[in-house]
Amino acid sequence: MRLLVTGGAGFIGSNFIRYILQNYASYQIVNLDALTYAGNPENVRDVESSDRYHFIRGRIEDPKAVTEAMVGADAVVHFAAESHVDRSIEDATPFLVTNVLGTEVLLDAARKMRVRRFLHVSTDEVYGSLGLNGYFTEESPLRPRSPYAASKAAADHLVQAYAIMYELPVVIARPSNAFGPYQYPEKFIPLLVTNALDDRTLPIYGTGENVREWVYVQDLCRAFDLLLHEGRPGQAYNVGGQAGAANLEVARLILGLLGKPGSLITFVPDRPGHDFRYALDSGIMKRELGWEPTVCLEEGLKQVVAWYEDRRDWWERVKERLQRESRGYWS
Repeated sequence: MRLLVTGGAGFIGSNFIRYILQNYASYQIVNLDALTYAGNPENVRDVESSDRYHFIRGRIEDPKAVTEAMVGADAVVHFAAESHVDRSIEDATPFLVTNVLGTEVLLDAARKMRVRRFLHVSTDEVYGSLGLNGYFTEESPLRPRSPYAASKAAADHLVQAYAIMYELPVVIARPSNAFGPYQYPEKFIPLLVTNALDDRTLPIYGTGENVREWVYVQDLCRAFDLLLHEGRPGQAYNVGGQAGAANLEVARLILGLLGKPGSLITFVPDRPGHDFRYALDSGIMKRELGWEPTVCLEEGLKQVVAWYEDRRDWWERVKERLQRESRGYWS
């Protein structure tokens, strides 16, 4: 099988490429990535020498680049996206261009080139915010509350429309918050880990009570593998972690693993429109495909902390760039 993976130099995409090459000896992968700030060639350095891997630099909103990359593809796995909520609050335009227009360009190319499967990777944020109780199901209405989430919800609607109008064999994955190796260090967990390693403050929005459901990236790769090969065309699937945790709890777990003091935690003004809680009912994934997460938050954090301790060279270069951009708390 020949796969086109978009955004394969990013966090989840690079882990997925590595997973596929390790588990499918005959598969070939084309990685289409624009190498924007979050796309890092170092994320896929270890697979560059494989004769089953080919990289193309290009943007998904560019029809010429997409057509070139999709030639001969049996399936598309679409990770490429602008994904940081804070950046979308500052400027929504790049999110609309990449997440909406880019997805439309990919869908059109996949339709014309008769791709056999299109796996679209979305997010739990399309559902909006939950209170203290309850779970989002795949039938929950999409009620995005940030420009990022709105752009992903629009992309979901496009994907579903192409499934109906053109009978394009699409599958939608809506995962909860991912964490693991190679995650860009302006995101919550790697930001806290790398700041703690440098004895810098850990910025926590508001009171730290906002709850997220965390799923380790290797569990996600297994889920995407199943959806790629066995997912029901036209179906959206929630892919959630084992349990939710408040942001403050996650910060304390990280400090405990590193033996750092709680005094490093600093509360900062809350994000506008900050979603309080995400929680997914992943019952369809479990019943239809037999998938369940295997790595709990605590075990995953141990692995993440160890990885960032060993790869200081990787994240220090990235954070130096963030500092040059003067990105507030995230620098």
